[in-house]
Amino acid sequence: MPQHDWDATAVAAASAGPGTHAGDTVPGSAAGYAGAGGPPPLLASRLAPAPLAEPVLVRPRLLRRLDEGTAGPVTLVSGPAGWGKTTLLGSWARTVESPPAWVTVEAGDTGARLWSYLAAALHGAIGRRSDPAQPPLPAPPPADAPPRPDQLELLAAALAARERPVLLVLDDLHRIADPAALTGLEFLLRHAGQRLRLLVGARTDLPPGLHRLRLAGELTTVGPDELAFTDDEVADLFTAYGVYLPAAVVPRLRERTAGWAAGLRLAALAVRDRPDPVRWLEQFGGDQPDVASYLREEVLDPLDGAARDCLRRGAVADAFRADLVDALTGRPGSEAVLAALATTGGFVRRDDNRPPWYRCHPLLADLLRAELAGLPAEERRELRLRAAGWYAGHGRPAEALRHALAAGHWDRATELLVTRWPELIPYDREGFGGPPPAAPPEEAVRRDPELGLAAAAERAHAGDPAAAAAQLHRAAAHARSLPVPRRDRFRRLATALEVTLARLVGDHDEVRRAAHRLLATRTPGGPADDPRTGAADDADVRATAGAALGLAALADGDLRGAAAEFGPALAAAREGGRPRTELLCASRSALLHAALGELRAAERTAREALDLPACQGWSCRVDCAHGHLALALVALHRDQPDEAAAHLALAAPATGGDAPGAPGIPRDPGAPGGPGGPRASRDLGGPRDLGGPRDLGGSRDLGGDGGPRARGDSGDVGEPSVAALAALCRAELLSDRGDPAAGLRLLAAARDRFGGAGEGPAGARELAGRLLAAEAELRAAHGDLGTARELFADGLRHPDGPAPAVAVALARIELRAGDARAAGHALPDWDGPDAAAWPLPVRLDAALLDAVLARRAGDERRAGRLLERALELAEPDGYRRVFTRAEPGARDLLAAHLDSGTAHWPTVSDLVRAQEPTDRPDPASGRPLEEPLTERELTILRYLQSILSNVEIAGELSLSVNTVKTHVRNIYRKLDATRRREAVRRARELHLI
Repeated sequence: MPQHDWDATAVAAASAGPGTHAGDTVPGSAAGYAGAGGPPPLLASRLAPAPLAEPVLVRPRLLRRLDEGTAGPVTLVSGPAGWGKTTLLGSWARTVESPPAWVTVEAGDTGARLWSYLAAALHGAIGRRSDPAQPPLPAPPPADAPPRPDQLELLAAALAARERPVLLVLDDLHRIADPAALTGLEFLLRHAGQRLRLLVGARTDLPPGLHRLRLAGELTTVGPDELAFTDDEVADLFTAYGVYLPAAVVPRLRERTAGWAAGLRLAALAVRDRPDPVRWLEQFGGDQPDVASYLREEVLDPLDGAARDCLRRGAVADAFRADLVDALTGRPGSEAVLAALATTGGFVRRDDNRPPWYRCHPLLADLLRAELAGLPAEERRELRLRAAGWYAGHGRPAEALRHALAAGHWDRATELLVTRWPELIPYDREGFGGPPPAAPPEEAVRRDPELGLAAAAERAHAGDPAAAAAQLHRAAAHARSLPVPRRDRFRRLATALEVTLARLVGDHDEVRRAAHRLLATRTPGGPADDPRTGAADDADVRATAGAALGLAALADGDLRGAAAEFGPALAAAREGGRPRTELLCASRSALLHAALGELRAAERTAREALDLPACQGWSCRVDCAHGHLALALVALHRDQPDEAAAHLALAAPATGGDAPGAPGIPRDPGAPGGPGGPRASRDLGGPRDLGGPRDLGGSRDLGGDGGPRARGDSGDVGEPSVAALAALCRAELLSDRGDPAAGLRLLAAARDRFGGAGEGPAGARELAGRLLAAEAELRAAHGDLGTARELFADGLRHPDGPAPAVAVALARIELRAGDARAAGHALPDWDGPDAAAWPLPVRLDAALLDAVLARRAGDERRAGRLLERALELAEPDGYRRVFTRAEPGARDLLAAHLDSGTAHWPTVSDLVRAQEPTDRPDPASGRPLEEPLTERELTILRYLQSILSNVEIAGELSLSVNTVKTHVRNIYRKLDATRRREAVRRARELHLI
């Protein structure tokens, strides 16, 4: 074909619009094809985005991600079937100012065939912007071979000469079986002078030839986590289909589908004609015919037999490791299979543990369990027994119990209960997937009442207190005839279950009564080799009851009361060798240490908790999240905001908090998808206009970063007191990042949920007061003094007086208002005997404020004493934020304290440097030194800030006293100073120290 004819064909092909159809061919491309055996034609439908399925839902956050990605060479949109890759790319292509070149890859495309389309698309894009001054277009490659190097160089030169980059979309790139076919594309990306921007849609990762882009930081990835619909987008989608969902249904539906686009659209299509849409959606699962057919065809059928068998047998468990699947299949090698399946995420997710745990998408798990149910009964029973044995041998007795009951192995179920009952106590609504095991027959429970307790424990662990209570009552009815030692042991186990059931229904008073009944049970006599007689159970009883009492106190907001219970319970759990209970107590103890200001103890205990073997996989996410929240608070007080934000992201399962903007930091807590709650139903007036404005809209729930939560866990949004501590941390970080409004919304929501400062038990007033104080101070810091004062109305009228945090905050607000006298009157006695029980951050705030007030009153000596006392309290735990983020006068106070002498001069020096203004003038703009200081003189100058004498400085530097004196005289001369304090002040002005 002559050059100009081929170019015309390419331009026509690339100019095909959304109105093209699958059978259309590019004009002229089939010339001579039918009669002369020429190359097959180029289909116009493969050179343009396919028409979008109606209704079209605009997803601004993802469109923005693609806009940002086109600033770099390659953007990869990856995910399994049905995650909305093509729809997103097609939507984006219709919104950009200049339409991109587009190629849809089809199964069976060879390298030559792919390059026929790539060359047509690229020449079309270049041809639409033709300029006679630019180099001519290269000849097309032969139809039976990829382009030659010289052709690629000409094409790269033509691209590099473009004034603006050329956008190229390659959709369904995973269909290319030979990675070598993309070698030329990688060449163009390297040599086109940044004038080629590639957007790839694929079910797999990039081919090996393009991996260098990731190493070079030139790859933008939009994966299944970002493609997943948010609560807000789910509500919008169903509204676009004419279905208006109640607010409570939206998050549950998102969790059931994990935000999978195809599953949500199938649900929306099916539910439109249902008489009771809400009830139908509550039962929506992977066994729905349309969903099951899609998953089989697109997900399971392409797998080989070994991979499909791994998934089907692994579906006997909610989450699984490779060695568990090896045990279930009876053959090794599952790790490689599972790792390959989890490469793109979406339908098979893996966590970051070593060894990793895997979890199937909820709808895929439904389908796999349905296939599992088709196996012969004896084979299913054998799978359950293998699973029970594996779990029991790997420290997960709750899962072992469930599988033993499902297999009908009553003796093993009873043995698990009587030997490992403390580890069967559920402390969180983790839940199990799939149908519950059948209840043991009446005759089996009559013969062995502990079997009924085992069934009750399994239902309690699944988050079904009604079924658990029924099993407990059935077991108790048959326990009266037991011999005394065994009957007493039965009573102990039943009481432990009563504690659990009271916790599940939220009856904290009954939790306390049942816990004290449990502590009152005695260890009966009996044969030492019979575990049913209960020998050596005392440590377990103390650990279980103490943990329950601590959780009840924490739920009430009584932080000190909870700490008093968790400490002994942790010691008892370690004594009894119960890692699950130890993890619970250690993670909560760490959080309480952090909340009370004991940072060293908090950090040590949190890291011990996170190092426990039980803190692996999905089953203990809530406990581990408490440890991360403790570390977030520690990092905040030490003024390490990035580390605090990272730990907050991992704390989401414990707090129920969303954090889409930055790790652990929500962009707008009051916006849809934030803690204010999702938008439930919205009248869109029809599908949104694709040309509409783009904003961030909703937000991703970081609580799902480890995969979808178990079905029984959807209602667990964290204890109000734990959420309050997280809100205190998040609000400060948001304020630091210039978004105080979002922080205020977080604090207000936390206060509404937790209760006012004058409500609840005495122990809760402290935490409520800290929430109130934080909100008031944040308002005052941004000029809203009137509202800040109004917030204190209830807290100041309490019969016992205001909480310490409230009183300190009021004093700070009065100081901001310019009334130092009122501030001093409001400030409580922070160093008296009663103040020893305050949280240390509150004492430090009060101490620093007291020192600032003393300096303003002209009492420098008292200000120095107060500041030294504050430093004495703060330094052991590494507090910094209380000084670096204090009122403006705090830095001057610290700087003056260096001059007057301090036992903490390295710390104070660091704090002063940390608060130096970023917009300070250039040192060179001041009067420069006529003679610069030497390195040795600069070293001694730094020591002059301290209270060390010349003799002590000489000892520190291993110099003679006379040498130090000589250097000091030179420093005075060069700085034009006559004494030590003046020299230090002059050095600071010149930013030498």
